[in-house]
Amino acid sequence: MDKKTIRHRRKKLVKYLLIHAVIIAVVVICVYPLLRIFSISIRPGDRVISADLSLIPSGAGIAAYLRLLQDTLFLRWLWNSLIITIATSFIGVSLASTAAYAFSRFKFPGKKTGLILLLSTQMIPAGMLILPLFLMIMKLGLMNTYLGMIIAYSVSSLPFSIWILKGYYDTIPRSLEEAALVDGTSQLGAFYRIILPLSTPALSIAFLFNFTTAWNEYLVARVVLFSSRQYTWTLGLFELQGQYITQWGMFAAGSMLVTVPVLIVFLYSSKWLISGLTLGSVKG
Repeated sequence: MDKKTIRHRRKKLVKYLLIHAVIIAVVVICVYPLLRIFSISIRPGDRVISADLSLIPSGAGIAAYLRLLQDTLFLRWLWNSLIITIATSFIGVSLASTAAYAFSRFKFPGKKTGLILLLSTQMIPAGMLILPLFLMIMKLGLMNTYLGMIIAYSVSSLPFSIWILKGYYDTIPRSLEEAALVDGTSQLGAFYRIILPLSTPALSIAFLFNFTTAWNEYLVARVVLFSSRQYTWTLGLFELQGQYITQWGMFAAGSMLVTVPVLIVFLYSSKWLISGLTLGSVKG
């Protein structure tokens, strides 16, 4: 083996080790805060700071989890969040998929203006949308209801979903729809039978965006919901914070439990994530 080949292999090995070292460092940085939250959730005495820096402290137990489930309405809050989030995700994706198809395939007056307006709404700070959403929901008589929350979340996440799907639809050859139309399929039939099955990665991205947005939202829920039985988990956990004392163990336990649904959704849809994030940006 000549020296040139040896040097090439050494460079390749060094590059390989550096890449994996960076990946491991990023993973540690991301996972460590979660491990500390888990440590607080099993730490006795509602202590946030302790002289014991080990992840599994002495006297560790699940007392905080039991108190959270037995002494609070946490399961009810979790159920409320699931209903609102799942409904928002399906409604948002359904509306965005049809609207994006119209923007991608048809020509009509105001098309470019509409796309620009949709994009501009994403530049408005979320706090500025609270008052308009509050007034809309109040006039509809949907305060403190699931439907009011679903409408508010769907409206706020729709523009981004339309842009994601529109960019993806643009990458699908029109010849596929034209062939279906020649065979006697209607425009709507071509959309459901050709476009939607091919758009699974982009639909997954839009679904995840709607899901995470609705699942983690706090400001709108704070304004619209006022009954503890209607609270989402974000409002419910906030109730554990008092003026003089915060139940850190229960707070950390709740923070760990609410990650489970999101983790399940991400693991299930991970096979579509990369293709959905890249192919939609090829043409638009």
